[in-house]
Amino acid sequence: MAKQNKTIITCAVTGAIHTPTMSDALPYTYDQIAAQAIEAAEAGASILHLHARDNETGAPSVNPDDFSPFLSRIKQASDAVVNISTGGSLTLSIQDRIKPARTFSAEMCSMNMGSMNFSFHPLAKRYDTWKFDWEKDYVEGSDGNIFRNTFRDIREAATTLAPEQIKFEHECYDVGHLYNLKFCLDAGLFKAPIFIQFVMGILGGIGADIDNLVFMKKTADKLFGDDYRWSVLAAGAAQIPMATTASQMGGHVRVGLEDSLFITRGTLADSNAQQVAKVRRIVEELGSEVATPDEAREMLDLKGGDRVNF
Repeated sequence: MAKQNKTIITCAVTGAIHTPTMSDALPYTYDQIAAQAIEAAEAGASILHLHARDNETGAPSVNPDDFSPFLSRIKQASDAVVNISTGGSLTLSIQDRIKPARTFSAEMCSMNMGSMNFSFHPLAKRYDTWKFDWEKDYVEGSDGNIFRNTFRDIREAATTLAPEQIKFEHECYDVGHLYNLKFCLDAGLFKAPIFIQFVMGILGGIGADIDNLVFMKKTADKLFGDDYRWSVLAAGAAQIPMATTASQMGGHVRVGLEDSLFITRGTLADSNAQQVAKVRRIVEELGSEVATPDEAREMLDLKGGDRVNF
């Protein structure tokens, strides 16, 4: 694919991996998620990738009741595209996970393109005390999780959400997930242009290095030709370096406290907006322009913010 004229910045605001103990900046209350999402949009994020959490304990949640308090506030204060995660739990069914996206008929939602070992249990060794009782067991126990995304699950999500005209952020954690996506595209489950998020550096998935990114992109070029747009999500310390490389290869970028708690190696970020501002500065200084929300809508063929249910 030719290099994009504009670079879309996605900000993943809170996620379901990191816990409140790991950073005071990680938003988990409704007010914190709303405020940080709005600030990230003001800093240059045209897409906000959103998870919900329990307002009292910060535990990850897929309950629509935990989304509604901040979705309406974000829409009132920002024109950013809202992307609702369908990956907020490693143990619940696909119908549970897609319920928020279906309830609110967001412009976008994530779609994991294969089952995998998805673990972050090594993080537990870094902390001796925890803010909330649920955190330690949640992190330590992730070594026993299989993140289920079977072909049946993918079909069920795609067909259930099809009437809502939601564009999927196809999260591909390894090369095989690209072939899964190709199979599903050929089966008519999705319509071009598809939007692929190369997810790199998660334990259980492909490593975050440039050789792997080049391989993923070459494979996607072979499978999808001009019928796709792509972005890179790299976990931890690889976040900004891989985003920088992706932007120069014609891709889009994703940052946010879901993917990394740091602004530089060893220094915790103050906010999501700080990460967005940093990657925006890098992208612009290297000669690219950052896409506005409406430009992102046009590039990704989204239905528009006036057709959501919040």
